[in-house]
Amino acid sequence: MQDVLQSLGVAVEDFIALRRQLHRYPELAFDEHRTAALVAEHLTAWGYKVTTGLGGTGVVGTLQRGPAGGPRLGLRADMDALPIQEAVDEEGGRPWTSQRPGLMHACGHDGHTAMLLAAALALSRQTQWRGTLHLIFQPAEEGGGGALRMMADGLFTRFPCDAIFALHNMPGLPKGHLAFRDGPTMASSDYASITLHGTGGHGAMPHRAADPVVAASSLVMALQTLVSRNVDPMQMAVVTVGALHAGQANNVIPAQARLELSLRALDPLVRSQLHARLQTVARAQAESFGVRAEVDWRPGYAVLINHAAPTALARTVARELLGPERVIEQTAALPGSEDFAFMLEQVPGSYAFIGNGDAPGGCMVHHPGYDFDDDILATGAAFWLRLAETFFSLRSPEPPPPPPPPSAQR
Repeated sequence: MQDVLQSLGVAVEDFIALRRQLHRYPELAFDEHRTAALVAEHLTAWGYKVTTGLGGTGVVGTLQRGPAGGPRLGLRADMDALPIQEAVDEEGGRPWTSQRPGLMHACGHDGHTAMLLAAALALSRQTQWRGTLHLIFQPAEEGGGGALRMMADGLFTRFPCDAIFALHNMPGLPKGHLAFRDGPTMASSDYASITLHGTGGHGAMPHRAADPVVAASSLVMALQTLVSRNVDPMQMAVVTVGALHAGQANNVIPAQARLELSLRALDPLVRSQLHARLQTVARAQAESFGVRAEVDWRPGYAVLINHAAPTALARTVARELLGPERVIEQTAALPGSEDFAFMLEQVPGSYAFIGNGDAPGGCMVHHPGYDFDDDILATGAAFWLRLAETFFSLRSPEPPPPPPPPSAQR
């Protein structure tokens, strides 16, 4: 770890303090005004050309070394928090516990922002690399599709990248270990509402009604066959019915019932298959009970697919930085979702994980008791620094040979 700290060359404790400051004042999707202003202020002070307001509250810091036309690298961190009340112990919590009721950094985006800022300072002090560096601080990753908003505002036309990378902390992985995967890495996430329209009636006379509650109950079970009897068993897919709303009284058959679903897949073709089969199964099940199904499909995040060459580069950098014993070469895919997937559809790149600790009783992200582990901040920042240096050194053209001495020109 001491080698990592030395390679970073910045005062890590300053960025731990910054991370805790961000944690105290969390902001939800597209409301990251305070966070964005802090990011922009630091980047400007370090010599970056700063663009704000991209995608609403996004920030891009650009630093160019050498002539235009060289290699272009994008590094991305997310900034938004979650609508979760932070858990506190009997002593009132940590000194940096959220000061905004009902909001907290429950996914570590405060740590991601601080890590990239630490690397930004280190890279601003380096003079030997040649190329264009774009540091992308993205709003609204938590379901808001901030990546799409930044791209719609011209992210990659205004700030073109030859490769792009992102890093996310992961509880359950050993502290400070880096994990990589090429190919499908995180699942798509789509949502659907199914409204069953029946005929209400008295609970004592069901034969005079068309009961949407019974149809909904059967449909919940039938929807599980989308995975068990339609998707290849070697593929991953999840169909979850998270809510079923119907009726108010125990002796009244309601006229409607509504199901709320989430659907996930690790393959775009399986994602399409779930969409098609959901429509068919819902309508056929409804018809068999004499009711009508109305399906509202809401596409969410795409499958996150890492590109092989950028992932191989990131692995190599991690092995050189930490040693092979602290690198997971091909980690398991995750059923969670990430809107960095949309960026990877436009630019080759890779999304990696840094272990937030695997101690018993540790909290997973999106838990009221979760906190980013400050011990990993230096590792993540040093990885960004070394990755940028390596990327630019591999892609920068060789300088032209010096002209021959005058005697050789005659």
